[in-house]
Amino acid sequence: MAWTWSYSDLDGAPIMEPQEPCVTSGFPSQADAEAFVSDTWRELLASGVGFVTLLDGDREVYGPMNLRAE
Repeated sequence: MAWTWSYSDLDGAPIMEPQEPCVTSGFPSQADAEAFVSDTWRELLASGVGFVTLLDGDREVYGPMNLRAE
């Protein structure tokens, strides 16, 4: 299965057509997916992403995870 992120805006509404820097093609491992968010969370937040949810295929692994520092 491919590891992917689903994205929600700052209000928690799903982002159906994510734009850069969101990657929609998937990652080969959970570690790669997590490293992507770790490296790009500021850019994701600046592009309007407020929450991310990690998926393994169709299975939700965890999330939604808030990208904003509370």
